[in-house]
Amino acid sequence: MKIKSEKLIEYLLASVNKAKNSVLEFKQKNLTKLNAKSAQKKWSALECIEHLNLYGDYYLPEIEARILKQNRNTNRVVFKSGIIGNYFASLMKTTNGKIKKMQSPVEMNPQNSDLNATTIDRFIKQLDKLIWLLNEAKEVDLQKTKTSIKLTKLIKLRLGDTLRFVVYHIERHLDQAEKAIK
Repeated sequence: MKIKSEKLIEYLLASVNKAKNSVLEFKQKNLTKLNAKSAQKKWSALECIEHLNLYGDYYLPEIEARILKQNRNTNRVVFKSGIIGNYFASLMKTTNGKIKKMQSPVEMNPQNSDLNATTIDRFIKQLDKLIWLLNEAKEVDLQKTKTSIKLTKLIKLRLGDTLRFVVYHIERHLDQAEKAIK
């Protein structure tokens, strides 16, 4: 994937702002509806959001640390995705409303957790942090800046790919949460 860095950040910011608006609507729903499941092994809307919180606990500090270590005003005009980073981001991307089914790592599976409205509040704070990070990312090289991934510290992705992965992951699970509410 090759895209102007500015366009990538704009797209990701628009997606995160849309996600935030959706989650703010979730706050208007009652907890029974937010905790409802269509089947025993399916996640409720709050479990989807908690799953995103668990990933945010890892990725947001990782992204922040990497951005803060970089020189400012070094952003390339064009971001070129790495092979592995593009693969991971593509796994998360919802295409034509279809999601590639995946098994979540045990430590990231919130199934049967006791969740309430604070789950949503925590996620909104994470979205605000992600918006701030995306704005900060405008001033660093999205290709040269590397981040570790949750699966292993041995693989490092380009910051642009990590940001795509995180945002696509949010889109994916918010779609899932909206389906769970219906």
